[in-house]
Amino acid sequence: MKTIVLFIGIATMLFKLDIASVRTAYKTAVLSKSEAIVFHEKLQKVTKQNKKVFVAYKGAATTLIAKQQKSVKKKKELFKEGVALVEYAIKKEPNNIEIRFIRLSIQQNIPKFLKYHKQIDTDKAFVLKHLKNVKSTDLKKYITSYILQSKHFTKEEKLVLK
Repeated sequence: MKTIVLFIGIATMLFKLDIASVRTAYKTAVLSKSEAIVFHEKLQKVTKQNKKVFVAYKGAATTLIAKQQKSVKKKKELFKEGVALVEYAIKKEPNNIEIRFIRLSIQQNIPKFLKYHKQIDTDKAFVLKHLKNVKSTDLKKYITSYILQSKHFTKEEKLVLK
């Protein structure tokens, strides 16, 4: 019995995710197939019972992995699975700026034919409006750096951040 408890304790410690490393992995996952795979692997054990921000990142990882598939059927299946995770996280925490940011970044960077673009304007407005209220300097820098390099934000919107 003690062995089982010890094993569960060790497994829990090994599985402990930290948000900073997940954010970094997300930024690099879009750069290459191998980084996308590493990011996806990092989040494999995340379930809907975890913090919703991790669920949203798992959804993002799944959408990135979908791009790597050869079969159109598998691409579609994984993309839908990833989107469902992101939407679940937003449904549970609609005012979480990081989750809304994750959805926005996905929607802004996928092909139009996937028809996952309906919330771009809403999420963009939400992020811009609430960014000043973010208490975490790391999260604020993370979102701001995305906005400043993104072609989906206007010069005016970027100037407000400076």
